Amino acid sequence: MNESSLTITTRGLTKRFGHRTAVADLDLAVPSGRAFGLLGHNGAGKTTLIRLLLGLLQPDSGSITIAGHRLPEHRQEVLAGVGAIIEEPHFHGHLSGRENLRIVAAVRGPHTFPRIEPALARVGLLERGGDRVRTYSQGMRQRLGIARCLLADPHLLILDEPMNGLDPGGILQLRQLIAELVAEGRTVVLSSHLLGEIEKTCQAVAVIDQGRIVWQGAIADLVGGAPQYDINCDPTSLAVAMLSADPTVVQVTARTDGVRVTVADPSDVSRINARLIGAGVAVSGVSPVRISLEDRFLQLTTRTGDARP
Repeated sequence: MNESSLTITTRGLTKRFGHRTAVADLDLAVPSGRAFGLLGHNGAGKTTLIRLLLGLLQPDSGSITIAGHRLPEHRQEVLAGVGAIIEEPHFHGHLSGRENLRIVAAVRGPHTFPRIEPALARVGLLERGGDRVRTYSQGMRQRLGIARCLLADPHLLILDEPMNGLDPGGILQLRQLIAELVAEGRTVVLSSHLLGEIEKTCQAVAVIDQGRIVWQGAIADLVGGAPQYDINCDPTSLAVAMLSADPTVVQVTARTDGVRVTVADPSDVSRINARLIGAGVAVSGVSPVRISLEDRFLQLTTRTGDARP
């Protein structure tokens, strides 16, 4: 992919904490104007990577480029166009949501104040903007954190576990908001344990395991591949023997109630079904197998990990 079409690029990025390597020789490519997921077990290195991208940690080796600017040399210029939430956002609990945003606006500059009300409205907090943050639920604080990000009118948002504490309605609202932001040409990077939501929200992902990227690219490519079908049949042994010798079958495995076949062309399934029946195999059902993002994630990663740094 051409680097001009990328918002984030890292090359050989490495970060160690004592004898432990949290991020190891990591090459990341985040396309512009997309929702991009960072996936990994606890301790895989996701939050360390995010802190490196924001200049909160210095790498031991490697390079980071965001929107064409190198870090840490141009950190101030880069961060002017970035909004970020790392883990749970923190606010002054005795102040209202609106007052908290005004403090941030005062730091960012007078041009930021007119964005406060639209940001509150966009995250569904306009009516609660005058309430003290200590009365907010965790999900409301998450949404206020996103409103705080929007004050920068960012071209890049980096959100670490933004769905924490959100109820199903809040998750749907966030998913819609992210889609709107991407439609405006912004890039949104999400780290989340909710793989089903990542699959619904993001167009591309990077899977991180033990500090290394084990896969990155379009979700459609990750969960795609040769089509698979479950065939409920009896006897299984005869079906396996027949299909193992069929040149159109890529792979066949026995199951408790039949076989799972991988084929090169879905149009071959009807012929395979007819052949099994013709040989005396009782076929009671044929159904396509959908490989989910969670399935592929678990295939690619090795462990559940410990608490992240």
